[in-house]
Amino acid sequence: MTRLLNSESAAVVLSEHLLAKGFVLAEARLNSEATLNALSLDMIDILDPALRRWKQNERVVAVLLTSSGNRAFSAGGDIQALYRAMMRNHQAGERVDEYPYEFFEREYRLDYLLHRYTKPVIALGHGVIMGGGLGIFSAARFRIVSERVRIALPEVTIGLFPDAGGTWLLRGMEPHIGRFVGMTGSHLNGADALDIGLGTHNLSTGQFASLSGKLASLAWCGEPDADGALIDACLRQLPAATLPASQLPLIPESVGAAQELGGVVASLRALAGRDPWLDRGLANLNGGCPTTVGIVFEQLRRAPALELADCFRLEMTVATHCADNHDFAEGVRALLIDKDNNPVWQFGDLESLPDAYVQSHFAEPWARNPLHDLERTS
Repeated sequence: MTRLLNSESAAVVLSEHLLAKGFVLAEARLNSEATLNALSLDMIDILDPALRRWKQNERVVAVLLTSSGNRAFSAGGDIQALYRAMMRNHQAGERVDEYPYEFFEREYRLDYLLHRYTKPVIALGHGVIMGGGLGIFSAARFRIVSERVRIALPEVTIGLFPDAGGTWLLRGMEPHIGRFVGMTGSHLNGADALDIGLGTHNLSTGQFASLSGKLASLAWCGEPDADGALIDACLRQLPAATLPASQLPLIPESVGAAQELGGVVASLRALAGRDPWLDRGLANLNGGCPTTVGIVFEQLRRAPALELADCFRLEMTVATHCADNHDFAEGVRALLIDKDNNPVWQFGDLESLPDAYVQSHFAEPWARNPLHDLERTS
């Protein structure tokens, strides 16, 4: 039996599957198929309190994260809403619209909550998973990928940077893979995701519709570790998808060897002509935002010394500067608003990008970071 908790037309549809012994499997379904389930503030404001209630409810044994349609788990954040607010601020010459800063703060709090969730969270990943959607997916304990999954951190194309936990995600990769993925926005397939630990299990999309029923039949006990073992065993018994070959072996370890930005970029550009997948990534790098490339380099340089909450505080700082500065709004304009695909970046190429400008993105613009309390509140 399934109980619907809100409207079927809500931005996130909440439901509870009633199990034996009075236990509950909770489900949150991203429900904006027209926008490829792009994460909006409305979605965040439904998800966050629901997850906190389920966390405190002793009858809830696990949370299932799903999405509407078959094209995307979530294609990112609500970038157009961010653009409109940023432009109001830029045109006024001051902050007259707090939407960008509120969005980032509440998004990162949601991501951190999922990373630290005490009950098993199962995310069904299919189709496009990018940006803010990847932030939610990558925070789940069980991250299921299908044969149709397409994952990326494509922020270099719009002048942002890998956020929503991107710092934590990239630092967990081998240096050459993290640099390539972060700086080129290259698309990853299901095998790639499994190879780097971003995916934990592989199921064919034909198994997705019946998964909640299979989970409902498990012998739940209400103890997170034991229930997690049940989930893992269940997922491993189901038919796996036939995935394309991993593309990651195409990236040589030399990409991670250089200690300065220029050397990293040179090692990336040296890959030109070796493979079409590499070339598509290099096209993103060469036509993308130079500031983003510089930010990713510095982001990865700082990441090993950071705990999870520190990563989100760093991202809050950098995202605030990106919202205040030129490139993010310009990148969104060129790609999604005017669609002329001709962004005019603040610095025309990586060679003219000042390191001082990159470093300024990491200087906190407040007396106290809005996410200063993450460890205590989550």
